[in-house]
Formats: sequence, structure tokens, C-alpha cells
Amino acid sequence: MSTPNPDRLGPGGKCQISAIIKEDCVYTRCYCEENVWKLCEYIKNRRQHPLEEWYAVFISNDQKMVPIWRQQSGHGDQPVVWDYHVILLHDCGGQHCEVYDLDTTLPFPCPFDSYVKEAFRSEDLIQPAFRRKMRVLRADLFLKTFASDRSHMKDACGMWRMTPPSYPCIQTAEAKMNLDDFISMAPTIGWGDVYTLPEFVQQFGITTL
Repeated sequence: MSTPNPDRLGPGGKCQISAIIKEDCVYTRCYCEENVWKLCEYIKNRRQHPLEEWYAVFISNDQKMVPIWRQQSGHGDQPVVWDYHVILLHDCGGQHCEVYDLDTTLPFPCPFDSYVKEAFRSEDLIQPAFRRKMRVLRADLFLKTFASDRSHMKDACGMWRMTPPSYPCIQTAEAKMNLDDFISMAPTIGWGDVYTLPEFVQQFGITTL
């Protein structure tokens, strides 16, 4: 995490930063990894906050089945079971963090502990096979390394399962497709650090699970 800066915190520990308006963000349904990449790019281009304060968070597990509540595509109080999901985390200093999730019905941004309570809920309610893990990496590293040719969104006939973004595929000089390295929760693969949900909360939150 970045060095705490209490002077940047307002009442209740809320970040004193210029608001990022959800409606201004690039968004394509079911392309959460690219939505977060574009959000990181937006923050970088505005040059109002160091990218070292921001983290891309990939949520998945070995079974590629992770329940998340308070999602726009959910029904009532039922979770959506994603193969993976991606959110953006802002470290506001100390243990005050906010979550930016373009698919949630929660506020945008949402205080970290509120998001954990509402969207992840307790691990005690979830069978071990469905428990969530997080791959966390700094936004600047995410921008430099992530690549996707969107092939995972095509069926066996080469047809799109979901309409892709209108902008070109995100690529680097080294890769055209490495999404699986980010979705993997094996610590020896890919970039960043992998946490269990309790470890993730201990690292970035105030409350514990």
C-alpha cells in the first residue's frame, strides 16, 4: 500500500479527491477487466492522483465460480456467480480505501468496508469451493502488462457471446492475450499479490471477517 497521507482524508476518512463520475467512465457489459483498465487510463490521463494509490483487483478462485452480491445483473438478494470479476481500489491513506465497481448497485465509489460487507458478505455463508480470492496489482503495472484479444468472449463458431467494446483490443509489445494470468489465483503466475478474502480485508480494510 502507499504511504498514508491523513491530510488527504475528509470527515469520516473519505478521500478528498475530485469525483470520478460513473457516467463518464468507459463501460461495456461483461468486459469488467477492460472497463477497469480504461478507468486506470482515465485516472492516469487526468494526472490528479498518482497511479501508485490505485489497485486493480481480480476476483476469482480455482473453480472460476465466485458469488458477488449487489450486482446490476443480479435478481433480488441473490448473488451473481461470476467466473471472475474486476474492481478498482483506491488507497486513500492509512486503512481508508474506496472501491470503484462499474457493475455494482452500491455507491460509486463505495467505502471498502461497506463494499466487503454488502458485496462479498461472510465467508462462513459460502461453501469452500466458492470462496473468493483476489489478485491485487498496482494500476500502473496493470496498464503496462495487461493484454486481451477478447477470444474468451467468442463461442465455438467464432461468434461473440457479448458485444465487444468499440475501441481496439488492449495489447502490449510482449502480448496480445494474457488475461488468464490475471484470472489465475496461483501466486506463482502473473503479476501482483494473491490474497484470500480475509487476508484482503486485513490488508486494506478496517473491519475483519
